[in-house]
Amino acid sequence: MSSELPPQVQNQLAQLQQVQQQAQTLAMQKNQIESTLKETETALEELEQLSGDAVVYRTVGDMQIRTTKDDAIEKLKERNETLSLRLQSISRQEERISKRFNQLQEQVKQAMGTQGGYQAQ
Repeated sequence: MSSELPPQVQNQLAQLQQVQQQAQTLAMQKNQIESTLKETETALEELEQLSGDAVVYRTVGDMQIRTTKDDAIEKLKERNETLSLRLQSISRQEERISKRFNQLQEQVKQAMGTQGGYQAQ
Protein backbone atom coordinates (compact mmCIF):
# COMPACT_ATOMS: atom_id res chain seq x y z
CA MET A 1 0.00 0.00 0.00
CA SER A 2 2.84 2.39 0.85
CA SER A 3 4.08 2.09 -2.75
CA GLU A 4 0.84 3.81 -3.79
CA LEU A 5 1.64 6.79 -1.59
CA PRO A 6 3.47 9.80 -3.02
CA PRO A 7 7.19 9.90 -2.18
CA GLN A 8 6.68 12.91 0.09
CA VAL A 9 4.17 11.01 2.23
CA GLN A 10 6.40 7.92 2.29
CA ASN A 11 9.24 10.14 3.50
CA GLN A 12 7.05 11.66 6.21
CA LEU A 13 5.97 8.18 7.36
CA ALA A 14 9.60 7.08 7.54
CA GLN A 15 10.44 10.18 9.58
CA LEU A 16 7.47 9.50 11.84
CA GLN A 17 8.70 5.96 12.50
CA GLN A 18 12.21 7.23 13.17
CA VAL A 19 10.95 9.83 15.64
CA GLN A 20 8.80 7.20 17.33
CA GLN A 21 11.86 4.96 17.76
CA GLN A 22 13.81 7.88 19.21
CA ALA A 23 10.98 8.52 21.68
CA GLN A 24 11.01 4.86 22.73
CA THR A 25 14.79 4.92 23.19
CA LEU A 26 14.57 8.08 25.29
CA ALA A 27 11.79 6.56 27.41
CA MET A 28 13.94 3.49 28.11
CA GLN A 29 16.95 5.65 28.99
CA LYS A 30 14.79 7.78 31.26
CA ASN A 31 13.44 4.72 33.09
CA GLN A 32 16.95 3.35 33.55
CA ILE A 33 18.24 6.65 34.93
CA GLU A 34 15.25 7.03 37.25
CA SER A 35 15.88 3.52 38.57
CA THR A 36 19.60 4.19 39.12
CA LEU A 37 18.76 7.51 40.77
CA LYS A 38 16.42 5.77 43.19
CA GLU A 39 19.10 3.16 44.00
CA THR A 40 21.61 5.94 44.64
CA GLU A 41 19.21 7.76 46.95
CA THR A 42 18.54 4.54 48.86
CA ALA A 43 22.30 3.93 49.23
CA LEU A 44 22.74 7.49 50.50
CA GLU A 45 20.01 7.00 53.09
CA GLU A 46 21.62 3.77 54.28
CA LEU A 47 25.09 5.34 54.46
CA GLU A 48 23.88 8.29 56.48
CA GLN A 49 22.54 5.90 59.13
CA LEU A 50 26.00 4.34 59.67
CA SER A 51 28.38 5.47 62.38
CA GLY A 52 31.31 7.65 61.29
CA ASP A 53 33.86 4.86 61.77
CA ALA A 54 31.90 2.21 59.86
CA VAL A 55 33.82 0.21 57.24
CA VAL A 56 32.46 1.07 53.80
CA TYR A 57 33.31 -0.38 50.41
CA ARG A 58 32.41 1.06 47.03
CA THR A 59 32.40 -0.72 43.70
CA VAL A 60 34.88 0.39 41.06
CA GLY A 61 34.57 -1.75 37.94
CA ASP A 62 34.92 -5.36 39.02
CA MET A 63 36.57 -4.43 42.33
CA GLN A 64 35.37 -3.25 45.71
CA ILE A 65 37.55 -0.65 47.38
CA ARG A 66 37.54 0.25 51.05
CA THR A 67 36.68 3.89 51.64
CA THR A 68 35.39 6.21 54.32
CA LYS A 69 31.74 6.93 54.93
CA ASP A 70 32.24 10.60 54.02
CA ASP A 71 34.02 9.73 50.77
CA ALA A 72 31.28 7.25 49.82
CA ILE A 73 28.60 9.85 50.55
CA GLU A 74 30.46 12.44 48.48
CA LYS A 75 30.77 10.03 45.52
CA LEU A 76 27.09 9.12 45.70
CA LYS A 77 26.05 12.77 45.84
CA GLU A 78 28.18 13.50 42.76
CA ARG A 79 26.60 10.55 40.98
CA ASN A 80 23.16 11.70 42.07
CA GLU A 81 23.81 15.17 40.64
CA THR A 82 25.09 13.76 37.36
CA LEU A 83 22.06 11.48 37.03
CA SER A 84 19.68 14.35 37.82
CA LEU A 85 21.27 16.51 35.10
CA ARG A 86 21.07 13.62 32.63
CA LEU A 87 17.41 13.11 33.54
CA GLN A 88 16.66 16.80 32.90
CA SER A 89 18.41 16.59 29.53
CA ILE A 90 16.42 13.52 28.51
CA SER A 91 13.17 15.16 29.60
CA ARG A 92 13.94 18.16 27.36
CA GLN A 93 14.76 15.81 24.47
CA GLU A 94 11.48 13.98 25.06
CA GLU A 95 9.57 17.25 24.82
CA ARG A 96 11.25 18.13 21.52
CA ILE A 97 10.69 14.63 20.12
CA SER A 98 7.06 14.69 21.21
CA LYS A 99 6.49 18.02 19.46
CA ARG A 100 8.22 16.73 16.33
CA PHE A 101 6.14 13.54 16.43
CA ASN A 102 2.88 15.49 16.71
CA GLN A 103 3.97 17.83 13.90
CA LEU A 104 4.84 14.93 11.59
CA GLN A 105 1.68 13.06 12.53
CA GLU A 106 -0.40 16.09 11.59
CA GLN A 107 1.45 16.46 8.28
CA VAL A 108 0.87 12.80 7.46
CA LYS A 109 -2.83 13.08 8.36
CA GLN A 110 -3.21 16.08 6.11
CA ALA A 111 -1.30 14.39 3.29
CA MET A 112 -3.33 11.18 3.69
CA GLY A 113 -6.53 13.20 3.72
CA THR A 114 -5.45 14.92 0.53
CA GLN A 115 -4.30 11.60 -0.89
CA GLY A 116 -7.59 9.91 0.06
CA GLY A 117 -9.57 12.78 -1.46
CA TYR A 118 -7.43 12.57 -4.55
CA GLN A 119 -8.04 8.82 -4.94
CA ALA A 120 -11.80 9.21 -4.48
CA GLN A 121 -12.01 11.56 -7.44
